[in-house]
Amino acid sequence: MLVAEELLAASHDVRVLDSLLHGQRGCADQLREQGVELLLADVRDADARAEALHGVDAVVHLAAIVGDPACARDEPTAQAVNVVAAMALIEDAADAGVERFVFASTCSNYGRMADPLVPIAEDGVLAPVSLYAEQKVAVEQALLGLDPAPFAATCLRFATVYGVAPRMRFDLTVNEFTRDLWSDRRLEVFGEQFWRPYVHVRDAARSVRAVLEAPVEAVAGEVFNVGDSAENYRKLDIVELIRRETDRGEVAFVHRTEDPRDYKVSFAKVAERLGYAITSTVPEGIREIVGALEKECFEDVFDGRYRNVA
Repeated sequence: MLVAEELLAASHDVRVLDSLLHGQRGCADQLREQGVELLLADVRDADARAEALHGVDAVVHLAAIVGDPACARDEPTAQAVNVVAAMALIEDAADAGVERFVFASTCSNYGRMADPLVPIAEDGVLAPVSLYAEQKVAVEQALLGLDPAPFAATCLRFATVYGVAPRMRFDLTVNEFTRDLWSDRRLEVFGEQFWRPYVHVRDAARSVRAVLEAPVEAVAGEVFNVGDSAENYRKLDIVELIRRETDRGEVAFVHRTEDPRDYKVSFAKVAERLGYAITSTVPEGIREIVGALEKECFEDVFDGRYRNVA
């Protein structure tokens, strides 16, 4: 929804293809009211893709089964949506004469780095350790390997997203940790020393607009990490930042091995090439979430609607 609003603000005509997998009908109604043409269909549907692509000059491909737990729960569906449908959309877009194609990818592609204290840039080694990241890497490679390129393709590797959004998620690290401690729950944290980059959901949406407004030669065939180099944190740091806003809850650091991702990321390229800069930091995002919780902006913060896996 936020990407559509960014593009509307830039005076683009916007058409959205969405299956409303997570029941976000309120968001869909708001988009219609704002002038978005909304097609309720699945990206796996060839006819729906054809209708969505008719007459458009740019595609922003966000449709996916997002996150490791959601992919692990139903691997065949994740493969069908994240890879097969993505490849079909790329081919369809080329046939439809699309001029630009923006693909939403992830910094999880970097996996576990040999030295996580050295920030990795876009040309660094990809070492995905989850099915979701493996799928994103596969589509990136296919998209950027098209020769000749039928359109200007750009891959955006988003940092881990956080922040209050129209379709709120409490299964994202900053959001989840803040919710649990504010709710006076016991929070179990594993891999507290592992590094990850973070970006506010609205800043993530702004990066799409920045790519579409950039000269074609600046973005064609390019990959951009999306975030800010100062916004790399350990989980331990996130907990300490939340503790500045609330003294509720209990924290337990536990040992687990199922998520070995550990990486710091450089975001110099997106800043230098596109003039992109974030507008929110993690400490500000935590205060935003606490404020929304205090105002009771959400009916039941532990309800499945706020997770990609209920």
